[in-house]
Amino acid sequence: MFTVAVLISGTGSNLRALLEAATDPEFPARVVVVGADREADGLLHAERFGIPSFVVPWRGAAERAEWGEELHRQLQVWQPDLVVLSGLMRLLPPDVVAAWSPRLINTHPAYLPEFPGAHAVRDAIAAGATRTGASVIVVDDGVDTGPILAQERIAVVAGDDEHLLHERIKPVERRLLIDVVRRIATGELQLAPTV
Repeated sequence: MFTVAVLISGTGSNLRALLEAATDPEFPARVVVVGADREADGLLHAERFGIPSFVVPWRGAAERAEWGEELHRQLQVWQPDLVVLSGLMRLLPPDVVAAWSPRLINTHPAYLPEFPGAHAVRDAIAAGATRTGASVIVVDDGVDTGPILAQERIAVVAGDDEHLLHERIKPVERRLLIDVVRRIATGELQLAPTV
């Protein structure tokens, strides 16, 4: 069975969608562990689905390398075939990226390369964009600069604020993530090195 580790920072809505998809016996992948950089609400999803979890607390940028080493050690215990960053709001240290990429993917609430970074939805609104989107990418050493695996456009409509737009993006992000994981697990989508 193709195995997946998921790393989160928040509520884990993408994680929950992936866990639900994996309950289908026909889905070709299983989440084997969930990790977080803090005691995130999303860890409850792992508990409800009987998935082991771990927390490697973020201690600040000065200790980023040590944090990355511990995160890498935790992942090595499980030897997942794929690592999914699903709302992990930390940049991984280069050594961690090098160890796992291209088997390291991320979801992003924008149509990359438009609006990279932590505030993509806010940035789209501020720029007066009429369209944004959702993307799934391979993680590299940049900020949302890795190869694009899937993406879809979403219209920005009159009256959208950051919250409303983000709520419309999330279901698309979840659908794209589930499809990308399925295609990687079946071999339909091949991951090429990012270097």
